[in-house]
Amino acid sequence: MLKIQEIRELIKLIDDSTINEFKYEQNGSKITMRKQVETVQGPAVREQYSPQQVSAPVVTEVTNTQPKAVNTVTEGSGQEGNISSSEVRGNVHTITSPMVGTFYAAPSPDSDPYVKLGDKVANDSIVCIVEAMKLMNEIEAEVKGEVVEILVENGQLVEYGQELFLVKPE
Repeated sequence: MLKIQEIRELIKLIDDSTINEFKYEQNGSKITMRKQVETVQGPAVREQYSPQQVSAPVVTEVTNTQPKAVNTVTEGSGQEGNISSSEVRGNVHTITSPMVGTFYAAPSPDSDPYVKLGDKVANDSIVCIVEAMKLMNEIEAEVKGEVVEILVENGQLVEYGQELFLVKPE
């Protein structure tokens, strides 16, 4: 079995190379490393930093596997298209996260939040940022109305499809 330092060195070598996937097997133990290719989603995405084509490798380790065991690394949730970026629930419009990332209520730590409870928003109003892989993705309200509830805290990790805001449409 590889030592942790050897695994770290392998990660660095894979990260610095043009290799997208690496598999290693020894005595029933498997290590699979795969780079995740960055994708840009929808028109609400704005790059504030220079984009990187490839991020650090994902490492999965399975020890003492049986012959029928399969080790896979998935690159997406497989749910794309099942949850829209916004849903209407009763008389309230729900703004959901279009990706996994970190929720930011303001453009910078010393700035005021994009929206507060009771604020009026338009279809194209930016309500927050979700940071994913060092890309700041501005999320738009997609509805005209009043913010009646903010469901997440600044700096909180959010999941794909997680509810962020409730807006009462006008």
